[in-house]
Amino acid sequence: MLNLSIILEDSARNAPDRTALVFGDLRLPYSMVDSVANQVANLLAARGIGRGDKVALLCPNVPYFPFVYFGILKAGATVVPLNVLLQPREITYHLTDSGARALFCFEGTAELPMGERGREGFDATEGCEHFFVLPATPLATESEHGESIWAALDGMPGEFETVQTGPEDVAAILYTSGTTGRPKGAELTHANLLINTMVSDEMFPTDPGGDVSLAVLPLFHSFGQTSVMNVSLRRRATLVLMPRFEPGEALELMRREKVSIFAGVPTMYWAMLSKIHADGAEVPTTLKVAVSGAAACPVEVLKDFEATFGVPILEGYGLSETSPAACFNQLSRPTKPGTIGFPIWGVQMRLVDGDWNTIEGEGPGEIAIRGHNVMKGYHGRPEETAEVLRDGWFRTGDVATRDEDGYYAVFDRTKDMIIRGGFNVYPREVEEVLMTHPAVSLAAVVGVPHASHGEEVKAYVIPAPGATASEAELVAWSRENMAAYKYPRIIEFREHLPMTATGKILKRELR
Repeated sequence: MLNLSIILEDSARNAPDRTALVFGDLRLPYSMVDSVANQVANLLAARGIGRGDKVALLCPNVPYFPFVYFGILKAGATVVPLNVLLQPREITYHLTDSGARALFCFEGTAELPMGERGREGFDATEGCEHFFVLPATPLATESEHGESIWAALDGMPGEFETVQTGPEDVAAILYTSGTTGRPKGAELTHANLLINTMVSDEMFPTDPGGDVSLAVLPLFHSFGQTSVMNVSLRRRATLVLMPRFEPGEALELMRREKVSIFAGVPTMYWAMLSKIHADGAEVPTTLKVAVSGAAACPVEVLKDFEATFGVPILEGYGLSETSPAACFNQLSRPTKPGTIGFPIWGVQMRLVDGDWNTIEGEGPGEIAIRGHNVMKGYHGRPEETAEVLRDGWFRTGDVATRDEDGYYAVFDRTKDMIIRGGFNVYPREVEEVLMTHPAVSLAAVVGVPHASHGEEVKAYVIPAPGATASEAELVAWSRENMAAYKYPRIIEFREHLPMTATGKILKRELR
Protein backbone atom coordinates (compact mmCIF):
# COMPACT_ATOMS: atom_id res chain seq x y z
CA MET A 1 0.00 0.00 0.00
CA LEU A 2 1.41 3.35 -0.99
CA ASN A 3 -0.57 6.49 -1.70
CA LEU A 4 0.97 9.92 -2.31
CA SER A 5 -1.81 11.52 -0.22
CA ILE A 6 0.08 10.33 2.88
CA ILE A 7 2.13 13.56 2.71
CA LEU A 8 -0.99 15.61 3.48
CA GLU A 9 -2.56 13.07 5.87
CA ASP A 10 0.57 12.68 7.96
CA SER A 11 0.98 16.44 8.38
CA ALA A 12 -2.74 16.88 9.18
CA ARG A 13 -2.44 14.18 11.84
CA ASN A 14 0.73 15.57 13.42
CA ALA A 15 0.22 19.32 13.02
CA PRO A 16 -3.56 19.77 12.50
CA ASP A 17 -3.63 23.45 13.56
CA ARG A 18 -0.56 24.59 11.63
CA THR A 19 -1.36 26.85 8.65
CA ALA A 20 -1.08 24.82 5.45
CA LEU A 21 -2.27 27.37 2.89
CA VAL A 22 -2.31 31.15 2.66
CA PHE A 23 -4.30 32.76 -0.14
CA GLY A 24 -4.94 36.48 0.18
CA ASP A 25 -6.57 36.87 3.61
CA LEU A 26 -7.46 33.17 3.84
CA ARG A 27 -5.41 31.02 6.21
CA LEU A 28 -6.29 27.34 6.16
CA PRO A 29 -4.98 24.79 8.69
CA TYR A 30 -3.78 21.32 7.70
CA SER A 31 -6.83 19.68 9.33
CA MET A 32 -9.19 21.63 7.05
CA VAL A 33 -7.27 20.98 3.81
CA ASP A 34 -7.28 17.26 4.61
CA SER A 35 -10.97 17.22 5.49
CA VAL A 36 -12.03 19.02 2.25
CA ALA A 37 -9.83 16.56 0.29
CA ASN A 38 -11.72 13.75 2.09
CA GLN A 39 -15.02 15.28 0.97
CA VAL A 40 -13.78 15.38 -2.63
CA ALA A 41 -12.79 11.69 -2.34
CA ASN A 42 -16.26 10.86 -0.97
CA LEU A 43 -17.84 12.78 -3.86
CA LEU A 44 -15.82 10.83 -6.44
CA ALA A 45 -16.63 7.51 -4.77
CA ALA A 46 -20.34 8.49 -4.74
CA ARG A 47 -20.13 9.11 -8.51
CA GLY A 48 -18.55 5.71 -9.08
CA ILE A 49 -15.01 6.99 -9.66
CA GLY A 50 -12.17 5.10 -8.04
CA ARG A 51 -8.96 3.17 -8.50
CA GLY A 52 -7.55 3.42 -12.00
CA ASP A 53 -9.98 6.14 -13.19
CA LYS A 54 -8.57 9.42 -14.52
CA VAL A 55 -9.78 12.79 -13.26
CA ALA A 56 -8.68 16.07 -14.85
CA LEU A 57 -8.01 19.27 -12.92
CA LEU A 58 -7.86 22.68 -14.62
CA CYS A 59 -7.01 25.13 -11.88
CA PRO A 60 -4.51 27.92 -11.08
CA ASN A 61 -2.62 28.30 -7.77
CA VAL A 62 -5.64 28.67 -5.49
CA PRO A 63 -6.71 26.45 -2.53
CA TYR A 64 -8.94 24.33 -4.78
CA PHE A 65 -5.84 22.82 -6.38
CA PRO A 66 -4.59 20.87 -3.31
CA PHE A 67 -8.18 20.13 -2.17
CA VAL A 68 -8.99 18.38 -5.44
CA TYR A 69 -5.53 16.96 -6.18
CA PHE A 70 -5.39 15.06 -2.89
CA GLY A 71 -9.08 14.16 -3.03
CA ILE A 72 -8.51 12.42 -6.37
CA LEU A 73 -5.48 10.55 -4.97
CA LYS A 74 -7.36 9.48 -1.83
CA ALA A 75 -10.12 8.05 -4.03
CA GLY A 76 -7.47 5.87 -5.70
CA ALA A 77 -7.87 7.72 -9.02
CA THR A 78 -5.21 9.36 -11.20
CA VAL A 79 -4.89 13.16 -11.36
CA VAL A 80 -4.54 14.74 -14.80
CA PRO A 81 -3.53 18.37 -14.18
CA LEU A 82 -4.10 20.67 -17.17
CA ASN A 83 -2.38 23.90 -18.15
CA VAL A 84 -4.72 26.80 -17.31
CA LEU A 85 -3.97 28.54 -20.62
CA LEU A 86 -5.35 25.74 -22.84
CA GLN A 87 -8.01 26.58 -25.42
CA PRO A 88 -11.19 24.42 -25.77
CA ARG A 89 -9.86 22.23 -28.61
CA GLU A 90 -6.70 21.54 -26.55
CA ILE A 91 -8.78 20.68 -23.46
CA THR A 92 -10.83 18.20 -25.53
CA TYR A 93 -7.61 16.60 -26.75
CA HIS A 94 -6.24 16.13 -23.21
CA LEU A 95 -9.52 14.78 -21.81
CA THR A 96 -9.86 12.33 -24.71
CA ASP A 97 -6.23 11.23 -24.72
CA SER A 98 -6.15 10.58 -20.96
CA GLY A 99 -9.61 8.97 -20.88
CA ALA A 100 -10.67 11.32 -18.07
CA ARG A 101 -14.06 10.53 -16.50
CA ALA A 102 -14.42 13.88 -14.75
CA LEU A 103 -13.10 17.43 -14.98
CA PHE A 104 -12.77 19.87 -12.08
CA CYS A 105 -12.52 23.30 -13.67
CA PHE A 106 -11.86 26.71 -12.14
CA GLU A 107 -14.28 29.43 -13.27
CA GLY A 108 -11.53 31.87 -14.13
CA THR A 109 -11.81 35.58 -14.88
CA ALA A 110 -12.90 37.79 -17.76
CA GLU A 111 -9.26 37.84 -18.98
CA LEU A 112 -8.83 34.08 -18.56
CA PRO A 113 -12.27 32.44 -18.98
CA MET A 114 -11.28 28.92 -17.85
CA GLY A 115 -14.82 27.92 -16.93
CA GLU A 116 -16.12 28.76 -20.38
CA ARG A 117 -13.21 27.09 -22.18
CA GLY A 118 -13.33 24.06 -19.90
CA ARG A 119 -17.06 23.59 -20.43
CA GLU A 120 -16.68 23.85 -24.21
CA GLY A 121 -13.79 21.37 -24.17
CA PHE A 122 -15.72 19.02 -21.87
CA ASP A 123 -18.89 19.15 -24.02
CA ALA A 124 -16.88 18.11 -27.07
CA THR A 125 -15.40 15.07 -25.29
CA GLU A 126 -16.99 11.64 -25.48
CA GLY A 127 -16.84 9.62 -22.28
CA CYS A 128 -16.05 12.42 -19.82
CA GLU A 129 -19.12 12.24 -17.57
CA HIS A 130 -18.76 14.76 -14.77
CA PHE A 131 -18.01 18.49 -14.87
CA PHE A 132 -17.45 20.21 -11.53
CA VAL A 133 -17.03 23.98 -11.40
CA LEU A 134 -14.57 25.49 -8.92
CA PRO A 135 -16.29 28.89 -8.48
CA ALA A 136 -14.25 32.09 -8.39
CA THR A 137 -16.58 33.39 -5.65
CA PRO A 138 -15.70 31.50 -2.43
CA LEU A 139 -18.30 28.91 -1.43
CA ALA A 140 -20.71 29.84 -4.29
CA THR A 141 -23.12 26.94 -4.83
CA GLU A 142 -24.18 27.95 -8.34
CA SER A 143 -22.34 28.58 -11.57
CA GLU A 144 -23.46 29.29 -15.13
CA HIS A 145 -20.98 26.65 -16.32
CA GLY A 146 -22.38 23.67 -14.42
CA GLU A 147 -22.43 21.94 -11.04
CA SER A 148 -20.54 23.87 -8.36
CA ILE A 149 -18.16 21.82 -6.24
CA TRP A 150 -19.69 23.33 -3.08
CA ALA A 151 -23.17 22.12 -4.02
CA ALA A 152 -21.73 18.69 -4.90
CA LEU A 153 -19.82 18.44 -1.59
CA ASP A 154 -22.86 19.37 0.49
CA GLY A 155 -23.50 16.54 2.94
CA MET A 156 -20.26 14.70 2.06
CA PRO A 157 -18.43 13.48 5.18
CA GLY A 158 -15.05 14.96 6.11
CA GLU A 159 -13.60 11.51 6.82
CA PHE A 160 -12.55 9.03 4.15
CA GLU A 161 -10.56 5.84 4.25
CA THR A 162 -7.88 6.31 1.59
CA VAL A 163 -8.00 3.69 -1.16
CA GLN A 164 -5.11 1.27 -1.02
CA THR A 165 -3.06 1.92 -4.12
CA GLY A 166 0.15 0.12 -5.02
CA PRO A 167 3.56 1.78 -5.56
CA GLU A 168 3.30 1.09 -9.31
CA ASP A 169 -0.22 2.52 -9.66
CA VAL A 170 -0.28 5.78 -11.63
CA ALA A 171 -0.85 8.80 -9.35
CA ALA A 172 -0.63 11.52 -11.99
CA ILE A 173 -0.44 11.91 -15.74
CA LEU A 174 1.53 15.03 -16.61
CA TYR A 175 1.27 16.22 -20.18
CA THR A 176 4.42 17.20 -21.95
CA SER A 177 4.66 18.17 -25.60
CA GLY A 178 6.89 16.01 -27.70
CA THR A 179 8.78 16.62 -30.89
CA THR A 180 5.82 14.95 -32.56
CA GLY A 181 3.76 18.01 -31.70
CA ARG A 182 0.86 16.33 -29.87
CA PRO A 183 1.28 16.48 -26.10
CA LYS A 184 1.77 13.09 -24.47
CA GLY A 185 1.02 12.09 -20.89
CA ALA A 186 3.90 10.96 -18.68
CA GLU A 187 2.56 8.36 -16.24
CA LEU A 188 4.04 8.97 -12.80
CA THR A 189 3.42 6.39 -10.08
CA HIS A 190 2.75 6.90 -6.37
CA ALA A 191 6.31 5.64 -5.74
CA ASN A 192 7.82 8.03 -8.34
CA LEU A 193 6.16 11.10 -6.85
CA LEU A 194 6.41 10.15 -3.18
CA ILE A 195 10.14 9.30 -3.31
CA ASN A 196 10.90 12.39 -5.40
CA THR A 197 9.05 14.52 -2.83
CA MET A 198 10.94 12.92 0.07
CA VAL A 199 14.37 13.22 -1.55
CA SER A 200 13.71 16.83 -2.65
CA ASP A 201 12.49 17.68 0.86
CA GLU A 202 15.56 16.17 2.55
CA MET A 203 17.97 18.19 0.38
CA PHE A 204 17.23 21.31 2.43
CA PRO A 205 17.17 21.77 6.22
CA THR A 206 13.73 22.25 7.79
CA ASP A 207 13.06 25.24 10.02
CA PRO A 208 11.67 23.86 13.31
CA GLY A 209 9.56 27.02 13.62
CA GLY A 210 7.93 26.22 10.28
CA ASP A 211 9.03 27.06 6.77
CA VAL A 212 7.05 29.36 4.51
CA SER A 213 7.13 28.59 0.81
CA LEU A 214 5.87 30.81 -2.04
CA ALA A 215 3.99 28.86 -4.72
CA VAL A 216 4.11 30.94 -7.87
CA LEU A 217 5.31 28.19 -10.20
CA PRO A 218 2.12 26.66 -11.65
CA LEU A 219 0.98 23.68 -9.59
CA PHE A 220 -0.24 21.91 -12.75
CA HIS A 221 3.44 21.66 -13.78
CA SER A 222 5.76 19.03 -12.27
CA PHE A 223 8.20 21.58 -10.80
CA GLY A 224 5.45 23.44 -8.91
CA GLN A 225 3.62 20.24 -7.99
CA THR A 226 6.46 18.16 -6.53
CA SER A 227 9.19 20.62 -5.59
CA VAL A 228 6.86 23.28 -4.19
CA MET A 229 3.42 21.94 -3.16
CA ASN A 230 4.28 18.36 -2.20
CA VAL A 231 7.59 19.20 -0.51
CA SER A 232 5.91 22.02 1.44
CA LEU A 233 3.02 19.83 2.65
CA ARG A 234 5.37 17.00 3.60
CA ARG A 235 7.52 19.29 5.76
CA ARG A 236 4.42 20.86 7.36
CA ALA A 237 5.33 24.25 5.96
CA THR A 238 2.97 27.09 5.06
CA LEU A 239 2.31 27.36 1.33
CA VAL A 240 1.59 30.90 0.14
CA LEU A 241 -0.38 30.64 -3.11
CA MET A 242 0.16 33.14 -5.91
CA PRO A 243 -1.90 32.54 -9.08
CA ARG A 244 0.06 34.84 -11.37
CA PHE A 245 3.63 36.02 -11.09
CA GLU A 246 4.16 39.75 -10.84
CA PRO A 247 7.59 40.77 -9.49
CA GLY A 248 6.47 43.61 -7.20
CA GLU A 249 3.66 41.53 -5.74
CA ALA A 250 5.95 38.50 -5.25
CA LEU A 251 8.46 40.63 -3.30
CA GLU A 252 5.62 42.12 -1.23
CA LEU A 253 4.23 38.64 -0.41
CA MET A 254 7.72 37.44 0.54
CA ARG A 255 8.06 40.31 3.00
CA ARG A 256 4.53 40.12 4.38
CA GLU A 257 4.44 36.35 4.85
CA LYS A 258 8.13 35.98 5.83
CA VAL A 259 8.82 33.53 3.01
CA SER A 260 11.85 31.30 3.62
CA ILE A 261 11.75 29.11 0.48
CA PHE A 262 11.31 30.28 -3.10
CA ALA A 263 11.43 28.20 -6.28
CA GLY A 264 11.22 29.94 -9.62
CA VAL A 265 12.36 30.00 -13.22
CA PRO A 266 15.25 32.29 -14.26
CA THR A 267 12.96 34.98 -15.72
CA MET A 268 11.25 35.37 -12.31
CA TYR A 269 14.57 36.01 -10.59
CA TRP A 270 15.50 38.45 -13.36
CA ALA A 271 12.16 40.30 -13.02
CA MET A 272 12.43 40.62 -9.21
CA LEU A 273 15.99 41.95 -9.43
CA SER A 274 14.95 44.44 -12.13
CA LYS A 275 12.11 45.61 -9.87
CA ILE A 276 14.50 46.09 -6.94
CA HIS A 277 17.13 47.95 -9.02
CA ALA A 278 14.68 50.07 -11.05
CA ASP A 279 12.02 50.93 -8.46
CA GLY A 280 14.01 50.56 -5.26
CA ALA A 281 11.64 47.80 -4.08
CA GLU A 282 12.57 46.52 -0.62
CA VAL A 283 14.54 43.26 -0.44
CA PRO A 284 12.87 40.52 1.64
CA THR A 285 15.15 39.38 4.47
CA THR A 286 13.68 36.00 5.47
CA LEU A 287 14.68 33.96 2.40
CA LYS A 288 16.87 30.94 3.21
CA VAL A 289 16.56 28.74 0.13
CA ALA A 290 16.21 29.83 -3.50
CA VAL A 291 15.85 27.20 -6.20
CA SER A 292 15.81 27.60 -9.97
CA GLY A 293 14.98 25.18 -12.76
CA ALA A 294 13.24 24.82 -16.16
CA ALA A 295 15.98 26.72 -18.03
CA ALA A 296 19.61 27.71 -17.49
CA CYS A 297 19.88 30.78 -15.27
CA PRO A 298 22.26 33.43 -16.66
CA VAL A 299 25.38 33.60 -14.47
CA GLU A 300 24.94 37.40 -14.19
CA VAL A 301 21.51 36.83 -12.59
CA LEU A 302 22.98 34.25 -10.17
CA LYS A 303 25.68 36.72 -9.06
CA ASP A 304 23.28 39.67 -8.78
CA PHE A 305 20.76 37.64 -6.77
CA GLU A 306 23.32 36.40 -4.26
CA ALA A 307 24.73 39.93 -3.86
CA THR A 308 21.23 41.40 -3.41
CA PHE A 309 19.49 38.74 -1.30
CA GLY A 310 22.51 37.20 0.45
CA VAL A 311 21.36 33.73 -0.61
CA PRO A 312 22.70 31.69 -3.55
CA ILE A 313 20.31 30.35 -6.18
CA LEU A 314 20.61 26.57 -6.31
CA GLU A 315 20.05 25.36 -9.86
CA GLY A 316 18.59 21.98 -10.61
CA TYR A 317 17.29 19.96 -13.50
CA GLY A 318 14.46 17.58 -14.20
CA LEU A 319 11.58 16.81 -16.53
CA SER A 320 7.93 15.85 -16.23
CA GLU A 321 9.11 12.32 -17.09
CA THR A 322 11.42 12.29 -14.04
CA SER A 323 8.87 13.41 -11.39
CA PRO A 324 10.73 16.01 -11.93
CA ALA A 325 13.92 16.38 -9.84
CA ALA A 326 16.94 14.47 -11.18
CA CYS A 327 20.00 16.63 -10.64
CA PHE A 328 20.70 19.52 -8.27
CA ASN A 329 23.29 21.80 -6.73
CA GLN A 330 22.96 20.42 -3.20
CA LEU A 331 24.12 21.81 0.13
CA SER A 332 26.37 18.79 0.83
CA ARG A 333 28.88 19.97 -1.80
CA PRO A 334 29.97 23.35 -3.22
CA THR A 335 27.56 25.07 -5.60
CA LYS A 336 28.86 25.57 -9.14
CA PRO A 337 27.04 28.45 -10.86
CA GLY A 338 26.12 27.66 -14.43
CA THR A 339 25.74 23.92 -13.73
CA ILE A 340 22.72 21.81 -12.75
CA GLY A 341 24.77 20.14 -10.00
CA PHE A 342 24.98 16.39 -9.53
CA PRO A 343 22.36 13.57 -9.43
CA ILE A 344 20.06 13.51 -6.39
CA TRP A 345 19.95 10.50 -4.04
CA GLY A 346 18.87 7.29 -5.76
CA VAL A 347 19.31 8.65 -9.28
CA GLN A 348 22.02 7.82 -11.82
CA MET A 349 22.90 9.91 -14.85
CA ARG A 350 25.12 9.28 -17.84
CA LEU A 351 25.82 10.85 -21.21
CA VAL A 352 24.90 8.80 -24.29
CA ASP A 353 25.20 9.05 -28.06
CA GLY A 354 22.41 8.45 -30.57
CA ASP A 355 22.75 4.66 -30.16
CA TRP A 356 22.62 4.70 -26.33
CA ASN A 357 26.40 4.11 -26.04
CA THR A 358 27.88 5.72 -22.93
CA ILE A 359 30.10 8.73 -23.56
CA GLU A 360 32.99 8.89 -21.08
CA GLY A 361 34.74 12.05 -19.91
CA GLU A 362 33.19 15.46 -20.30
CA GLY A 363 31.03 14.77 -23.34
CA PRO A 364 29.02 16.44 -24.77
CA GLY A 365 26.29 13.83 -24.87
CA GLU A 366 22.57 13.40 -24.33
CA ILE A 367 21.55 13.02 -20.69
CA ALA A 368 20.09 9.61 -19.77
CA ILE A 369 18.57 9.08 -16.32
CA ARG A 370 17.75 5.99 -14.27
CA GLY A 371 16.20 5.84 -10.81
CA HIS A 372 13.07 5.92 -8.64
CA ASN A 373 11.94 9.07 -10.45
CA VAL A 374 11.62 7.73 -14.01
CA MET A 375 8.05 7.53 -15.33
CA LYS A 376 6.25 4.29 -16.11
CA GLY A 377 5.82 5.42 -19.73
CA TYR A 378 3.73 7.66 -21.96
CA HIS A 379 0.00 6.99 -21.53
CA GLY A 380 -1.27 4.82 -24.38
CA ARG A 381 1.92 5.27 -26.46
CA PRO A 382 4.06 2.12 -26.39
CA GLU A 383 6.16 3.06 -29.44
CA GLU A 384 7.06 6.51 -28.12
CA THR A 385 7.78 5.00 -24.69
CA ALA A 386 10.14 2.44 -26.26
CA GLU A 387 12.02 5.25 -28.03
CA VAL A 388 12.96 6.97 -24.78
CA LEU A 389 13.09 4.12 -22.23
CA ARG A 390 15.58 1.26 -22.30
CA ASP A 391 16.60 -0.97 -19.35
CA GLY A 392 15.17 1.59 -16.96
CA TRP A 393 17.16 4.43 -18.56
CA PHE A 394 15.27 7.45 -19.87
CA ARG A 395 16.86 9.58 -22.57
CA THR A 396 16.00 13.24 -22.12
CA GLY A 397 16.77 14.90 -25.44
CA ASP A 398 18.97 17.41 -23.58
CA VAL A 399 22.65 17.70 -24.41
CA ALA A 400 25.10 18.32 -21.57
CA THR A 401 28.73 18.20 -20.50
CA ARG A 402 30.07 16.80 -17.21
CA ASP A 403 33.13 18.04 -15.31
CA GLU A 404 35.66 16.01 -13.34
CA ASP A 405 33.60 16.43 -10.13
CA GLY A 406 30.51 14.94 -11.75
CA TYR A 407 28.61 18.24 -12.14
CA TYR A 408 26.50 18.47 -15.30
CA ALA A 409 25.89 21.56 -17.45
CA VAL A 410 23.06 21.56 -20.02
CA PHE A 411 23.90 23.57 -23.09
CA ASP A 412 21.54 22.59 -25.86
CA ARG A 413 18.31 20.80 -26.60
CA THR A 414 18.13 18.16 -29.20
CA LYS A 415 14.46 19.01 -29.44
CA ASP A 416 14.47 22.66 -30.67
CA MET A 417 12.17 23.44 -27.76
CA ILE A 418 11.43 27.08 -26.98
CA ILE A 419 11.15 28.12 -23.33
CA ARG A 420 9.00 31.23 -23.12
CA GLY A 421 8.65 32.65 -19.62
CA GLY A 422 9.24 29.20 -18.12
CA PHE A 423 6.67 27.44 -20.35
CA ASN A 424 7.84 24.85 -22.84
CA VAL A 425 6.74 25.58 -26.38
CA TYR A 426 7.31 22.91 -29.00
CA PRO A 427 7.71 24.45 -32.47
CA ARG A 428 6.20 21.49 -34.27
CA GLU A 429 2.90 21.81 -32.39
CA VAL A 430 2.66 25.53 -33.22
CA GLU A 431 3.60 24.84 -36.86
CA GLU A 432 0.90 22.20 -37.17
CA VAL A 433 -1.80 24.59 -35.94
CA LEU A 434 -0.52 27.47 -38.11
CA MET A 435 -0.65 25.26 -41.16
CA THR A 436 -4.38 24.72 -40.65
CA HIS A 437 -4.85 28.40 -41.60
CA PRO A 438 -5.83 28.75 -45.30
CA ALA A 439 -3.30 31.55 -45.88
CA VAL A 440 -0.34 29.47 -44.65
CA SER A 441 1.53 27.20 -47.00
CA LEU A 442 4.50 26.35 -44.78
CA ALA A 443 5.60 27.46 -41.32
CA ALA A 444 8.81 27.19 -39.35
CA VAL A 445 8.74 28.22 -35.71
CA VAL A 446 11.84 29.16 -33.71
CA GLY A 447 12.66 30.86 -30.44
CA VAL A 448 14.25 34.29 -30.65
CA PRO A 449 15.91 35.99 -27.66
CA HIS A 450 13.59 38.17 -25.56
CA ALA A 451 14.60 40.43 -22.65
CA SER A 452 11.98 39.36 -20.11
CA HIS A 453 10.55 36.03 -21.39
CA GLY A 454 13.93 34.49 -22.21
CA GLU A 455 12.65 33.52 -25.63
CA GLU A 456 9.80 34.71 -27.84
CA VAL A 457 7.96 32.55 -30.36
CA LYS A 458 8.60 33.60 -33.95
CA ALA A 459 7.07 32.03 -37.05
CA TYR A 460 8.47 32.21 -40.55
CA VAL A 461 5.61 31.70 -42.97
CA ILE A 462 5.50 30.98 -46.68
CA PRO A 463 2.05 32.25 -47.69
CA ALA A 464 -0.36 30.14 -49.72
CA PRO A 465 -0.60 31.29 -53.36
CA GLY A 466 -2.89 34.31 -53.66
CA ALA A 467 -3.32 34.60 -49.88
CA THR A 468 -3.69 38.08 -48.42
CA ALA A 469 -3.59 37.58 -44.62
CA SER A 470 -1.42 40.15 -42.84
CA GLU A 471 1.03 39.45 -40.01
CA ALA A 472 -1.38 41.06 -37.52
CA GLU A 473 -4.32 38.92 -38.73
CA LEU A 474 -2.28 35.74 -38.42
CA VAL A 475 -1.10 36.64 -34.91
CA ALA A 476 -4.71 37.37 -33.88
CA TRP A 477 -5.90 34.05 -35.35
CA SER A 478 -3.10 32.20 -33.54
CA ARG A 479 -4.13 33.82 -30.26
CA GLU A 480 -7.64 32.39 -30.73
CA ASN A 481 -6.39 28.89 -31.51
CA MET A 482 -3.46 28.36 -29.17
CA ALA A 483 -2.71 28.74 -25.48
CA ALA A 484 -1.43 32.19 -24.54
CA TYR A 485 2.15 31.03 -23.97
CA LYS A 486 2.36 29.20 -27.32
CA TYR A 487 1.14 31.46 -30.07
CA PRO A 488 3.72 33.33 -32.17
CA ARG A 489 3.97 37.05 -31.35
CA ILE A 490 6.20 37.68 -34.39
CA ILE A 491 5.42 36.50 -37.92
CA GLU A 492 7.70 37.04 -40.88
CA PHE A 493 6.53 36.20 -44.40
CA ARG A 494 9.14 34.63 -46.66
CA GLU A 495 9.15 33.33 -50.21
CA HIS A 496 11.60 30.55 -49.33
CA LEU A 497 12.92 28.84 -46.21
CA PRO A 498 16.47 27.45 -46.00
CA MET A 499 16.40 23.67 -46.43
CA THR A 500 18.61 20.64 -46.66
CA ALA A 501 18.68 18.48 -49.78
CA THR A 502 16.06 16.22 -48.25
CA GLY A 503 13.73 19.18 -47.64
CA LYS A 504 14.28 19.55 -43.92
CA ILE A 505 14.05 23.17 -42.78
CA LEU A 506 17.35 24.46 -41.39
CA LYS A 507 16.13 26.18 -38.25
CA ARG A 508 19.58 27.18 -37.10
CA GLU A 509 19.73 29.56 -40.09
CA LEU A 510 16.44 31.16 -39.04
CA ARG A 511 17.34 31.85 -35.43
